[in-house]
Order: sequence, then C-alpha cells, then structure tokens
Amino acid sequence: MQIDRVAMIGAGSWGTALALVLARKNIQVALWDRDADHIANLARDRENKRHQPDHPFPESLQVTGDLAAAVTGANCVVMVVPSHGYREVFRQILPQLADGTLVVSAVKGIEVDSGMTMTEIMAAENRGGKPLHFCVLSGPSFAAEVADCQPTAVTAACVDAQAAETVQQLFAAEYFRVYAASDVKGLEISSALKNVIAIGAGICDGLGYGLNTRAALITRGLAEITRMGVALGAQPQTFAGLGGLGDLVLTCTGDLSRNRTVGLKLGSGLTLEQVLAQMTMVAEGVKTTRSCYHLAHRLGVEMPILEQMYQVLYNGKRCEDAVRELFQRGLKKENG
Repeated sequence: MQIDRVAMIGAGSWGTALALVLARKNIQVALWDRDADHIANLARDRENKRHQPDHPFPESLQVTGDLAAAVTGANCVVMVVPSHGYREVFRQILPQLADGTLVVSAVKGIEVDSGMTMTEIMAAENRGGKPLHFCVLSGPSFAAEVADCQPTAVTAACVDAQAAETVQQLFAAEYFRVYAASDVKGLEISSALKNVIAIGAGICDGLGYGLNTRAALITRGLAEITRMGVALGAQPQTFAGLGGLGDLVLTCTGDLSRNRTVGLKLGSGLTLEQVLAQMTMVAEGVKTTRSCYHLAHRLGVEMPILEQMYQVLYNGKRCEDAVRELFQRGLKKENG
C-alpha cells in the first residue's frame, strides 16, 4: 500500500516529532490541533516553538485547524491526542475516512470510564464496519530526541501483517528504526501501564532512594504489566520487547519523562494538584492509574504497585507509607 498523504492529529511534542520524521522524508503531512492559537503560531513560525523549538518544518509539512480538511484525502491518519479526548476526535474524523485507511494510534493510555485501549475505542465507534486498519506505534521514544534525529527504535503493531509492514516502511528513517508486530493488545497495555510505574519510579527518586529501589520497582512493575496483559490475551514475549521493557526502562529513568517528573515532585512533598498545576504537557500515567486500577479489579489481577499508586494519587496516601507497604507485603515466590 502506497501512502501519499498523512494526517497527524495532535500537534503536541510527540505529534510534531512524528510529523517531522515523515516530512523529512518528503511525505505530505497535514498537522492538526484543536488549539487555534497554537496552530496560528505554527503556521507563522514554521516550527513548534512551544514543544520542539529549532526544528523548522519542511515544505511537505502543512498545519491546519480544520479537522475535516486534515483528514480528507489522507490514506494514513496518526492519532496523537490525549487518551481522554481520543474517542471524541475519532468520532469526528470517522465519516471522512476512506475505506482501507490506516489509523495509527501513537497514544499511550487507557480510557478512564471504559478501560478500553485506543484501538478498542476505534473498533467500538466504527459501528458501520467501515474497512479500516487500526494500528499502534509505540516504544522507547522521547519526542525531543526523535526531533533531534537521535537513533530511536519503536514497534508498529497491527493484526493485519501487511498493514503493520506498511506503517513500518512509512516511518522508517535513517535514525528511526521500526519493527513490525501483530500483538496490538500487548503493545497498548505495556505502553499505557509503564507510565504508572514511571510515576512510582519518580516517587522513589524524590524520596531519595537509590538505584536498588529503582531496579526493584522496574522489574516488579514489568511483572505486573505482563500479568495484566496476559489476562487480556496479549502475548507474553511482547513485554520483553521495545514497547514493554524498552519503554518501561526509558520512562522510569529518563529526565525527559513527564510521568517520572510527576513522581519526583510527589516524592518531594508536593500534592498532585500542585504537581499538575505546574505541568505544561499531559502526563498520561495519572489518568491511566485510575483506569487500570479499576480494570485490574474487574479482571481479578493482583497488581500491588498499581494499587499503591492509586492510593497515593487519589486517596492522599503518603509516598513513604506506600513504599513501606510494598516492601512489607507477605513474602512470595518470584514467579508465583
């Protein structure tokens, strides 16, 4: 399948970085955002000074505030809007999508009320059964480093192998390596839940704990992510890949991680309200903690780190108490 035109829905840091990957390959990209002032600034400056400064837009990258115009004629649509607004935006673009369109979710989150992943939302909204290919693009990838052309590897997953390979070829660049996969569910679950664990990692760092603590949190966090993913039908090996372990390590250790930053500030004594008031970009892990907490309870999956993160974020539990309870739980077999 030849991709002639791409609609990038969301002009934040990640949407802009992905648009740059494509436009630098001379692929026609329409970059949309709901913020009219932001779009006006992008059009005037020909760069995203708010999120990706000093990266001028190639001629093949055009910006628009007209959602229908952005999507019309595009045979690939990349969704890069926050998870809590995903369903609404998809509903708006669905009538404009041509049969056979690739719709790629580059969003790392779970819808709060339904517990659905982004591809599940799209499938549910596509009640008329329009023939579309729902894909996921995810992996260890800080947007700023991608915009800077730092070597990065990610995964493109789709149930349809040919569609996955099309997305792989579309985004592959000299500095941006893409692996094709079929486990959509596993990639979405791991990419969402790693943000929850990253908040926990930030809390441990903010409390002044050392690298032993961080390593324990990452490892046991991966066990929880895998447990939930398998309960939902995902393939266990997915969680050892780029979208699982790779993204988890990056988000739990990198200074560019928004979710780790939330945890750092919580660990230093700020309230969640104070932390969020200081944030200029969305940290998906905050909402994902709530959605996955309820999902885990519905599934009957034991997730002690997630449980403690929920108590800290939504019930005001002291960070020190949460860590202490995790380490004083009854002793278990590692793989039990």
